[in-house]
Amino acid sequence: MSTNKLIALPILALGVVLVIFGVSALDSFSSDVSRFFTGSPTDKSIWLMIGGVAAIVVGLFGLLRGQPKLR
Repeated sequence: MSTNKLIALPILALGVVLVIFGVSALDSFSSDVSRFFTGSPTDKSIWLMIGGVAAIVVGLFGLLRGQPKLR
């Protein structure tokens, strides 16, 4: 396994964890209160989701990049 893939795998795992925390923050009481008054969830939950999705994309790109093509 190459060094790039060894780096991409923890980035992918971090992205999954961030998305899980983001979903949890979306369901929190503070997010419900913010949604009641402003119509949108808290900034923290949004940034966790954005960061998680970005890390997943980077991790998947790192894992899938450089795959040998079948002839």
